[in-house]
Amino acid sequence: MTRVSVRERAVFLPDADALVIADLHVGRADASAVEFPLGEGTDLAARLRASCAEFAPHEVVFAGDVLHRFDRVSERHVAVLETLAETCSDAGADPVFVAGNHDTMLAEVWPDEVHDEYRLADGTLVCHGHREPDGDADRYVVGHDHPTLSVEGRRRPCVLYGPDAFRGGDVLMLPAFTRLAAGVETNGMRTADFDSPLVTDAGVFRPLVRDAEADETLTFPPLGKLRRLL
Repeated sequence: MTRVSVRERAVFLPDADALVIADLHVGRADASAVEFPLGEGTDLAARLRASCAEFAPHEVVFAGDVLHRFDRVSERHVAVLETLAETCSDAGADPVFVAGNHDTMLAEVWPDEVHDEYRLADGTLVCHGHREPDGDADRYVVGHDHPTLSVEGRRRPCVLYGPDAFRGGDVLMLPAFTRLAAGVETNGMRTADFDSPLVTDAGVFRPLVRDAEADETLTFPPLGKLRRLL
């Protein structure tokens, strides 16, 4: 795998000078019974700001499902989008929005272009992952399935890395950036259990889990081997 910096809910691609996050689901708090202490928008912006401060990316790409509601976007949700964009701009980064299956209203509330898929400077193709992309690439970065890995009884967000997994290109599947999504435990999942068509053989995908305390990324065996170890 070419150089990638994995964080708990994001990846930085140094050859593209791009930070990529997915599945923010702005507005999910409204539909949740869980009271979030910081407030949904404040939490998203604070963690985005921290990632921008660490990597100083040229671009921040939001890889789909930026919004949660299909049918309505309130002024508060628009304010969160504006805050996220301002957070990028304040860090010297260009915000780029890619539409996911939840983003039926995104183009109506975001004044700049909303992409179906977006090619980074190193040729990586970023799409949400709910449908097959039109373009080909040596690497695809997607979201959509909200992967997590259960480690010692604790469910942790993970990046799934599938070498040569789709059309001969590598696939990086990101966890949900929102902390309001519980995520899907991938330990025992098979190909048919994933919603993304970019997962053609789940068994080859390796979970990558960030250990912030140790400041390292843990690489686990491919899911096909993990299933046998369970």
